[in-house]
Amino acid sequence: MIAADAVIFDCDGVLVDVSSSYDAAIGMTADCALERFAGITSVPVGADMIEGFKGTGGFNDEIDLTYAAVLSLAAADRLGEDPRRLVADVVSNADESGIASVERYLESRVDLADLRRSMEYPGTGRSSSLHAMFDQIFYGSDMYRKIFLREPEIEGPGFIEADRLIVSQKLLDALSARTGGKMAIVTGRGLDAVRHPLGGMLDSFVLDACMFLEDGPRSMAKPNPESLVHAASKLSACSALYVGDSMEDIIMAKGASQMGHKVAFCGITGTARRPEERHAMFERAGADIILNSIHDMPSSVQLG
Repeated sequence: MIAADAVIFDCDGVLVDVSSSYDAAIGMTADCALERFAGITSVPVGADMIEGFKGTGGFNDEIDLTYAAVLSLAAADRLGEDPRRLVADVVSNADESGIASVERYLESRVDLADLRRSMEYPGTGRSSSLHAMFDQIFYGSDMYRKIFLREPEIEGPGFIEADRLIVSQKLLDALSARTGGKMAIVTGRGLDAVRHPLGGMLDSFVLDACMFLEDGPRSMAKPNPESLVHAASKLSACSALYVGDSMEDIIMAKGASQMGHKVAFCGITGTARRPEERHAMFERAGADIILNSIHDMPSSVQLG
């Protein structure tokens, strides 16, 4: 049984099920971007493509993933190739460097410079055309105005409303009691995007130890372990447990350990499209413990 005196959680796929929110926003944004920036329609960006990109360890950021999918599908159109087959080729050639590996592979096949200029991605901050499109689709017009203080081009509710809570206050209270309140969140989301589904449950975490990576520089994005080191340090953790659902998460936990911080990794499989494949991925990567859900933690992890 894994023992830890502090717990650090990822958000998506761990605290919140995003299969009908972030994943759906990726698909719709890709459709809109292909039409606006490439003048084409293509196959949908669905769960299989999303799982493929995320399995490479370089696509924790949903907009990075959207960008990679749009480039790949546009390349397939220009090359006259089967889009699903080309995406599979791109995924097999992608790595922890994320969009850099995708750009490098596709540039060896076809010129996409005009499309990349049109999307202006990644750009500075959240200023690119693709970034603004995704944010409007995910957050919806009301939240977009509130967060970004500018008028959206797309009106209506956002996919964030389809976030489904996995965590419960009862579970957080139980885990907090066993760790003396030493709990934090390290997530690719921004603070507003975390507060929306969690509400008052956010008070169960040590906010000063939390890292909301969407609000910070790209250099801190997963799988950079520095955010996890920050959280473990702020919690004064002797041995922390990071609970995540992706390859980036386990890479980050291993990186933090290599930097001298004892961080074990708990892989969550229950929100994956194919849980058995996610389980096998975590086994190959050397996860310390693999659970179906965070609700299995009280009986499977020694805390305190």
